[in-house]
Amino acid sequence: MSNSNIHTGSNHSITLYHYWRSSCSWRVRWALIHKGISFQAIPVNLLNNEQNSSSFLKLNPGGYVPALQVGAEIFGESLAMLEWIEERFLDHPLLPTSVTDRMRVRQMCLMLISGTQPLQNLAVMRKHSNDVNEQTNWSRFWIEKGLQKFNDVVRDSTGSFCFGGQFTLADICLIPQLYNARRFQVDLNQFPLLTRIETNCLSLSSCKKSSPEQFQDKGPFLVC
Repeated sequence: MSNSNIHTGSNHSITLYHYWRSSCSWRVRWALIHKGISFQAIPVNLLNNEQNSSSFLKLNPGGYVPALQVGAEIFGESLAMLEWIEERFLDHPLLPTSVTDRMRVRQMCLMLISGTQPLQNLAVMRKHSNDVNEQTNWSRFWIEKGLQKFNDVVRDSTGSFCFGGQFTLADICLIPQLYNARRFQVDLNQFPLLTRIETNCLSLSSCKKSSPEQFQDKGPFLVC
């Protein structure tokens, strides 16, 4: 990411700094596209350590993707972005109406966003071991553990999606995690409930348009 890219989004109200294969980035791309929100997508290559470049750290001192620029302000943390998108754009809601049901969906989200996904981050894997096979074993263990707990919670409320028949933020968090699970050779046959939900989600046009493959090897561009 060059310094000039920082200003690429200045002519657009929303700019997303992301990495194509980042599950956190996919969540936010998906929510924006689901809501029909145009945004400028600017890639930050994690493999090239661009998230720790001085230009990116000026945007997001945390050094993580995604970062969301809204006008002149820039924010980090994907869950905060998802909540803002839901509250700012009311069409195509991603949370149930009931306060209690909203809490249940948020619980599902946090089980993945906080309890599972961070343990497979590149920095965490490298801190654990420099051996690639050991990194894979580490990530596979924590992903399986996280999905097992998630499966137990979803079992009582599932329908076509994680929360009955309503597509919610929980689904937006689950599908990128299953994508990563395959990368780390997790046997998803042990989670037929979750893969059934995945099949339903993958049929959605917003899922297809936001998927990693749609953003791989692409420079800055406007997503409409």
